[in-house]
Amino acid sequence: MTTCPALLIAAPASGQGKTTVVSALARLHTRQGRKVRVFKCGPDFLDPIWHTLASGSPVYQVDLWMNGEADVRQRLAEAAQEADLILVEGVMGLFDGTPSAADLARRLGISVLAVIDAGSMAGTFGALAFGLQHYQPDLPWAGVLANRVASAGHAEMLRTSVRSPEQWLGAVMRNTAFTLPERHLGLTMATEVADAMARLDAAADALASTPLGQMSLADLQRWQVNFELPSDLPVSSDGSEAMDVAEGSALHGKTIAVARDAAFCFIYAANLDCLKQLGAELVFFSPLADAALPSCDAVWLPGGYPELHAPQLSANTAMRDALAHHVAQNKPVWAECGGMMALYDTLVTTDGERHAQWGLLPGTVSMQKKLAALGPQQLQAKAGTLRGHTFHYSTCATQLPAQRRTSRPHQAPSPEQGEALYQQGSIRASYFHAWFASSPAATAALFATTGEL
Repeated sequence: MTTCPALLIAAPASGQGKTTVVSALARLHTRQGRKVRVFKCGPDFLDPIWHTLASGSPVYQVDLWMNGEADVRQRLAEAAQEADLILVEGVMGLFDGTPSAADLARRLGISVLAVIDAGSMAGTFGALAFGLQHYQPDLPWAGVLANRVASAGHAEMLRTSVRSPEQWLGAVMRNTAFTLPERHLGLTMATEVADAMARLDAAADALASTPLGQMSLADLQRWQVNFELPSDLPVSSDGSEAMDVAEGSALHGKTIAVARDAAFCFIYAANLDCLKQLGAELVFFSPLADAALPSCDAVWLPGGYPELHAPQLSANTAMRDALAHHVAQNKPVWAECGGMMALYDTLVTTDGERHAQWGLLPGTVSMQKKLAALGPQQLQAKAGTLRGHTFHYSTCATQLPAQRRTSRPHQAPSPEQGEALYQQGSIRASYFHAWFASSPAATAALFATTGEL
């Protein structure tokens, strides 16, 4: 039996401070010499970067649809074998989405800690906490933490509003010292914040004075969870595909060059693992700083922030030429979201500035001030169905026809909806972010073939 104390940290809505609390709790226990493993519910790239810094361990996504339940259970069970504490950050509001963070908590028996921004409320805090706990039956419940509290007096009003005193886990005061900076796609990456660790330590210090922060390892045992993989749950549950022996060598002998720097940073750790499990050797390069590609058989250009680095990308003509030579040799390129944006002729910023990009795909990408697309998506390929999501603020205008389109979960592809998959020569590109483990066979095809996917 694989057991470990675990909490799912959720909130009534986005923007309540979940990521700060999760990172603070992870940092607090890590400083005390405990092994903390953090997971993120939902397909988020940015929050895990902060959690990785706080915990010192890799952070993986656990999404019941994108991963499949078997994959989620397996990742948590493996973590429980080494961890003293498992933390799962929820996504959006507790009951938002299908499946939601609450669905994950109920399915796996993980108790929910609700973080509520109490900055503008008093007695209503208790009503909101009570509603979150009882809205759905049989929801495992740990308690409630008040965030962005104004004063000790304010905290006392909030505490007395909670019906069950044992569910009051404390108040965190409003303090800019541990505010995590944000921009249009979410939190600023921890690697770009010079005082990131100081902010996490300040947040951990603030949490240390709360009932939650003062709990010992023995106290945490009240939230013990059995993460053992049920014998009746197939590895391919919920549509995700198990990797068979043949697929495990599908990329054997192939070297994949992965772009990784400040402009291309949206990379699931699980995707790197999947490529290695398929037999690939991975090498990394920086399109911002490097003048040449590493020796490789295929290139992966992941998402990120090309719009923040457009002049530098435009100026690196040596990298542009290296990519063009790679494509001329008919070697595969998989470019998703930000990676695709940099391949177009031109990128237009929100203030109207135009920047020449690499010109390997015809067209123009224009940044928008509002979100252009968000949500889970799946891509049906010949070899299997890749699951993933889309999240972008830009739109593209191109003469390229869509080879195929993604669709929402449980829906058939439509020529009018979903994200387009474009193909020109050996380049495949889309706004779609793929979760590679959802179809190892389709993933292998992305990096080993250049025909129609």
